[in-house]
Amino acid sequence: MTAYHDTEEALEFATIDVLAELGWGEHANLYEEIVGATSPVGRESRDDVVLRMRLLAALERINPDCPPQTLDLVADELMRDRSSLSLVNANQEIYAQLKDGIAITFTNTEGDQESLRIQVIDWNTPQNNDFFVAQQMWITGPHHTRRTDLVGYVNGLPLLLFELKKDTVSIQDAFNKNLRDYKDTIPQLFWYNAAVLLSNGRDSRIGSLTA
Repeated sequence: MTAYHDTEEALEFATIDVLAELGWGEHANLYEEIVGATSPVGRESRDDVVLRMRLLAALERINPDCPPQTLDLVADELMRDRSSLSLVNANQEIYAQLKDGIAITFTNTEGDQESLRIQVIDWNTPQNNDFFVAQQMWITGPHHTRRTDLVGYVNGLPLLLFELKKDTVSIQDAFNKNLRDYKDTIPQLFWYNAAVLLSNGRDSRIGSLTA
């Protein structure tokens, strides 16, 4: 990233610009989001980290021959509570579903049981997926609420997390004071996480959940 962005806000918008060039053309600032019926991203609660409307639309586009009720079953499976698992185990479980798809059994129109494997991400045609960036999104965990800088969504799932600082703050601070805190206070965000990027505009680090 270029080094001249000396405020967090400037770095945020510079990052959004770069993401737009990479195909993440849609973003929304959710700092003043009111969850519920008026939420611009369809969140019913600040606990929600999955954007269900975007997820269902992507599932329908990727799996056009699947009955609508099966897509709801897949969304329910992806969004179910995994708080009884460790962060790593929850993350591994979601990763397997993203990679291999989700097998479901449902009752078809003839009343028979039928099995399908539904793909969550179109790995063969990237442009068939939905890319969205949430800026300044409030998330509530079991006991605390935190505000993230940028979250990168693929098909309604929060796969990327960006923690950004002004250039006078070290990225070590971003790791020690923010990232570690997020894992403790809003753990559900990390069930889906594929990568975390920390940057102050001069130095950047990218890694996985356990890096």
